[in-house]
Amino acid sequence: MSGLLHGGCLCGAVRYAVQDAFVYALNCHCSQCRRATGAACKPFGGIKRDQLTVTKGADNLWTYGDPDDAADFRCKTCGSFLWSVVREGQWVHVTFGTLDQTPAKTPTEHIFAGSKADWEEICDRLPQHDTFG
Repeated sequence: MSGLLHGGCLCGAVRYAVQDAFVYALNCHCSQCRRATGAACKPFGGIKRDQLTVTKGADNLWTYGDPDDAADFRCKTCGSFLWSVVREGQWVHVTFGTLDQTPAKTPTEHIFAGSKADWEEICDRLPQHDTFG
């Protein structure tokens, strides 16, 4: 079995644990991820939803969207963007910036690079895709 990673929000009100078994890890440059993060891209790992457990502050989670289908989860206190529920509610995209440790799988590609911000320059050698898939 894989190891366990821990993460949480900026203020410490919400903490979570997730298996270090991400199926995929990507950097998303779509306009929605840029707006949600306030950054050039969202580095994240995808994993089945049942592999993530809230260990502290479940009552302090704020949800934008339908938590049973597609939604973003944030801390109500500090606003940290922790994860997204995707793929008909079966998977989560954990934001790597909220992890305490480095996951075994780190981003392998850039998705939606065709719609990246005009001011952004992708400087690594990872493959770039205009869309997802």
